Amino acid sequence: MANASAPPPFGGDSSFVGRLFAKTSIDAMRDDKRPSQLRRALRARDLIAVGLGTMIGGGIFTTIGPGVKLAGPAIILAFVVAGLASFFAALCYAELGAMVPIAGSAYTYAYATLGQLVAWIIGFALLFEYGISAAPVAQQFSSTFQSALNAFGVTVPFAIRTSHFIFDQNAWWDITKWDIVHSQYDLIGAAFVLLLSVLLVLGIRETATANNIFVVLKISALVVFVFFGLSLFHAGNLVPFAPLGWGSLRPFSGGEGAGIIPAAALVFFAYIGFDTATTTAEECRNPQRDIPLGVIGALAIGTVIYCTVAVVLVGVVPWRQVDENTALASALRPLHSPFIDWTITMGVLAGTTSVALSSLLGQTRIFYVMSRDRMLPPFVSRINPRFKTPALMTMITGVGVALLTLIVPLDNLLRLVNIGTLAAFIVVCAGVIWLRHKRPDIPRPFRSPFVPWFPLTGILLSLILVVFGLSTATLEWFLGSLSVGLVIYFAYGFRKSDPSALARGE
Repeated sequence: MANASAPPPFGGDSSFVGRLFAKTSIDAMRDDKRPSQLRRALRARDLIAVGLGTMIGGGIFTTIGPGVKLAGPAIILAFVVAGLASFFAALCYAELGAMVPIAGSAYTYAYATLGQLVAWIIGFALLFEYGISAAPVAQQFSSTFQSALNAFGVTVPFAIRTSHFIFDQNAWWDITKWDIVHSQYDLIGAAFVLLLSVLLVLGIRETATANNIFVVLKISALVVFVFFGLSLFHAGNLVPFAPLGWGSLRPFSGGEGAGIIPAAALVFFAYIGFDTATTTAEECRNPQRDIPLGVIGALAIGTVIYCTVAVVLVGVVPWRQVDENTALASALRPLHSPFIDWTITMGVLAGTTSVALSSLLGQTRIFYVMSRDRMLPPFVSRINPRFKTPALMTMITGVGVALLTLIVPLDNLLRLVNIGTLAAFIVVCAGVIWLRHKRPDIPRPFRSPFVPWFPLTGILLSLILVVFGLSTATLEWFLGSLSVGLVIYFAYGFRKSDPSALARGE
């Protein structure tokens, strides 16, 4: 039951607008005595591994080839630009994560700073960053795994080799126009997602241990690439450094054309996920210390690795000759080493595994917090008493992502991923500025420097990537999906939620 001394619901403002922009109590969320059913088992090194687990994987292995075609040797600078946008956001994530050590990442921070409606929109946007992004990564795992099988003479049947669902795109809602029989399905990718979901159910400690192993494997593969690539390095391949310039930029062109900025918008996908560490805040032993170290540490290590790999790649192969599909493996083929080929293959498999695992982890924790805030039904946050994880919702999420993996083509999925992340970056940066102005009294274990200038820079760079890196069609799909999300919000979350419930410990 509610505590008699509890504050009135919605901060005392029960009007329609007041409820839309009601905020949770930051002081209540900072209370170390507030009960949590999740097990606190993670240290800073685990959070760095979780962040790297989501960052280093499908992005670096798949975007670097097309990125070189867009920017030439200046792909190095494109990684720096994308990294800067992430860096300014990371400082804001670190401040809010240490100050508000609650699971949920940008959703939680938006609820505490900008209000319930913005929190719901960001929570829904994070579905694109975490939930949907796991599906294309699973498809990348499937493709690499099938290539490895082919080396042993094993060929997967055509019908279950990849995802290609046939329907009339102008009338996709008409089930009579679906060609289920002649469609193709990525069965390996779907099964892969379900297996990872079972691992997540077993426990956060088990998940973190497995993720740490995968991170070591994929970073080792990149170290092997750099080490052997240096023997083929020719500095002359770096000249001219920026043959295509910054690019002829057109708003909402989807990054069409060539240049550094379009390339940065493309390789930004490789940075998605460093903020996953903040979704596990309630499972950290010392969140005020661990979260800043985890977020900034993952981004710093990832950026150094990306730039190093990019320098070696464009130094080994003239940029016009880089293979878009298998850039790293193809660059070292002159060495004729089966060991190197298999090491890169294992790195891709380990990388995609850790990315999908971390993405599914982040998504289930966001759902968990939204349900605990009564924005989603109670069963979503139900904790399994044996495993201490939201087991039911983890498997529901896994089944949903597996279905996407099974039938939706890779390129269609990738178009929706970046926009959710960039929206979250903008809100987190704005939240830091707002809180510095409204609540300067709150203790901040970590303080982002040069506020408001650093957060404003993060907002500006994110907007540049949105305007010049996304297409009109992507925005239309995102806004259409958001409309569906708002229907769900007003049908359930708006009526059931109560920001003051957190203050009452409910």
